Amino acid sequence: MRAAVHTAYDEVLTVREVPEPTCPSDGVVIAVGATGVCRSDWHAWKGHDPVELPHVPGHELAGTVAEVGADVTRWQLGDRVTVPFVCGCGVCEYCAAGEAQVCPDQTQPGFTGPGSFAERVAIHAADVNLVALPDSVDLVTAASLGCRFATAFRAITAHGRLEQGQVLAVHGCGGVGLSAVMIGVALGATVVAVDVNAAALERARELGATHVVDASSESDPAATIRELTGGGAHVSLDALGAPATAAASVASLRRRGRHVQVGLLLGEASTPPLPMDRVVAHELEIHGSHGMAAHEYPAMLALVADGTLRPDRLVGEVIGLDGAGEALAAMDRPATSPGMTVINLST
Repeated sequence: MRAAVHTAYDEVLTVREVPEPTCPSDGVVIAVGATGVCRSDWHAWKGHDPVELPHVPGHELAGTVAEVGADVTRWQLGDRVTVPFVCGCGVCEYCAAGEAQVCPDQTQPGFTGPGSFAERVAIHAADVNLVALPDSVDLVTAASLGCRFATAFRAITAHGRLEQGQVLAVHGCGGVGLSAVMIGVALGATVVAVDVNAAALERARELGATHVVDASSESDPAATIRELTGGGAHVSLDALGAPATAAASVASLRRRGRHVQVGLLLGEASTPPLPMDRVVAHELEIHGSHGMAAHEYPAMLALVADGTLRPDRLVGEVIGLDGAGEALAAMDRPATSPGMTVINLST
């Protein structure tokens, strides 16, 4: 089968023939219809999140079941599916409690094994990890659901507990951030979007953000948010993952507000200085959020199916597999246009 492979960190991927994946007895092989190009893939490609080389990236995928393992009971050939980017083992105490996203024996396509920048990918523990797609959701749109969109949804609804009429601040308007803007607007919140890119801020406004803050020209984005909202955000999300955005997210909260860290902070940035005096005095909550388990998807998918949420509006560019290498390398540079890039393998 064809796959985009990287053989050395920070070198452009090459498309070549690789062996077909073997179907696990408890898993499936998915014929990949579409897969997103995500900053997490970029981190692995740069070596920030080491993987075994040579390697096939890709973890945001949608497709159809092409092979079914002997021990699988819930899935059949031809089922249209997506998967969370964190796949649980299905047998540990965390998976038994429905918390597969923190499974200590988790697998992640594109990180712990070959990913979805390929015509096929194997997924373990299919009965725990696969998510059925509504017929109304096409595969290109669905490619965002297993990572960016689901991550933003759970961060806002489960950790942030955002309610209608509250204020949501979103720091970083990439894939997760723009997803968060859309979800916050749909939930009836006042949304403040923060970025350094004018095109990203304009896209956030198009998606319904009430206020946008250009952090390239504002010396103190957190203070600006507090001023715009009459005291600060009830919920603030660092969707980028940088010391500056993490600190600004915490500082932008009103008393008893909730900060959710979604953007990855790796390497030297992994322990950012945060205003803990403010956390104590204002009784702020700090949460980490790492995706969403498969069993939690139905509530989100119902909102997608009825049109309340429109992840299709977040797709910026659709490319073929041959464009995967350049799309990943382009993340080294400031984005020229907002929205996620999706590799379409179904054509």
